[in-house]
This record gives sequence, structure tokens and C-alpha cells, in this order.
Amino acid sequence: MEYKDYYQTLGIEKNASADDIKKAYRKLVRKYHPDVSKASDAESKTKELNEAYDVLGDAEKRSAYDELGRGHRHGQPFQPPPEWGSAYDFGGGGGAEDFFSDLFANAGRRGQRGGGAQFKMRGDDAHASIAIPLRDAYHGASRTITLRAPERDAQGRVAMRERSLSVSIPTGVVPGQQLRLAGQGHPGVNGGAAGDLFLEIQLQPDPRYRVEGRDVYENVPVAPWEAALGAQIDVPTPSGQVQVTVPAGSQSGRKLRLKGRGIPGHPAGDLYLILDLVLPPAKDDRARALYQQMAREMAFNPRAGIGA
Repeated sequence: MEYKDYYQTLGIEKNASADDIKKAYRKLVRKYHPDVSKASDAESKTKELNEAYDVLGDAEKRSAYDELGRGHRHGQPFQPPPEWGSAYDFGGGGGAEDFFSDLFANAGRRGQRGGGAQFKMRGDDAHASIAIPLRDAYHGASRTITLRAPERDAQGRVAMRERSLSVSIPTGVVPGQQLRLAGQGHPGVNGGAAGDLFLEIQLQPDPRYRVEGRDVYENVPVAPWEAALGAQIDVPTPSGQVQVTVPAGSQSGRKLRLKGRGIPGHPAGDLYLILDLVLPPAKDDRARALYQQMAREMAFNPRAGIGA
């Protein structure tokens, strides 16, 4: 028979701890499980992993395996010494050769009948994103999303299916924050619990608003006389309409800070209103006449401060 290096199969060192062996097995069997992997050798690879773990995951079997295989390499011809076998009876029933043959060939089948290799495994976590309007970050909301995700049927087979989930958007979420939906990730193996679904919050694009952390920046159009003379104006914001004072002599680009009116939190962000000076169009004779009068009487040169 050929010697099988179970440590090589699991990708671990010979001095690996029991916990290291278990972690390596769980990682690889999840990767190659036929219900999950699309690899052509997934089934045979899983059998090899089960066989290796059935031996190395049992302290007594591992000790016997280490002693018998000392000095051998994977794939080399192997013949156990004749004095072996009597002290280790795992169901082979015969001498040393029967014992080691059983150790190699039947370990995986014993695991499938309920041995240690077939423990439950939690499914992997899944990740997705959800885009919300800015008002949802201010007030919270309930949203229904449709995901295409793996599900396991009654026969244990995994297939991609569409499913709808109700998601509660809490007040005060910010871009990049993740919402955890317990048990909505990838299905588990052998009856194990499903993983979790993590939804990353994104904001829908809005030309009026820019968000930095919990601070919100809003462009507010103002007329030339409002900026020049000052005014009280009503401004719609994500948290509702507010009345603000435009100071006299304001220029386009001036920022007005409304403390605590950004995205709610501890502390809440601020809302910055950025004044955007908008000129009325000269679309008729009267409007053009007014502009001509201003040009004559105000003698204003907006480029006076620009050097040569």
C-alpha cells in the first residue's frame, strides 16, 4: 500500500495542535464540500479530508499513525511491521496490515456514519450593500430588499434563489456602516447554523447634499439682493424646513453652520448651508434695462482685485 501523509492533506505541520487540526479541516472541507464547491474533484477531495481528520482528530489514532508512519513520505510504498496491530483495534479485525488498511481506507466512511468528522459547521457570512436616501439616515426606515443568495433545500442541496428580506434602517446610520442580519448568510453544513448577512450602508446620490461623516453640506440658492441686503429665507433640509438668516454682504460660497442638524448620533453632526448666488435671467426688455441701470450707476468691477 502507499503511505498517505494526512498532515500534508490538511496542510499542517506534524506538531500541529488538536485545535490547529480542527481549524484546518473546517476551512478546507467548507471550501471543497460538494454542495458548495464547483471543482470537478470536490467530492474526492472532501473524502480525503474526512479520512485525514478522522485519524488526526482522534488522539489515539493519531498516535498510532505517527508511530507507524515515522520516516515515510506521501505516496511511498508502505508495509506496517508485523508486531503492530494487536494494541490498536479500530474495527479492522485482523493483524497489522488489516489495521492500517482499515485506518486508511475506511476512516472517511466511518465519519459519514456519524463519526467525529461530520460535526456541524456554521455557514459563511455574506456581504451586500444597500443604498438609502439621506432622509432615511435622519429618520430611520423599513426597507424590503431582494437578494440572490444560496439556500439549502430539504435534501441538503444548495442552490441560488431569490429571497426578500425586510430591513430596519436605524436612525443615525452613516455611509460605510454595516447592519448585521443574523442567520441570513450562507447555509451551514450538516445542520449547522447559517452565517450572518452584513449590509453596508451607502447613500443615494443627491446633487443638493454632500456627506462627510455625520456632517451634511447643502447648497442653497440665494438671489443677489438677499445676499447683498441680508434676508430671512426658508430652507428645506433632511430634518425638515428651517428659517435661516442670510447676513448682509454675503458672497457665493459662504457657509452657514446649523449646529446639531447633521446626521443624528452621539454627538450629532452639523448641517452646513453653502450659499449659491443665482442671477435672474435677462430674458425681457425690463430685466435688461435693470441690468443696464446697475452697470451705469453702481460702477462695480468684480475683477478689480485681480493683479496683472
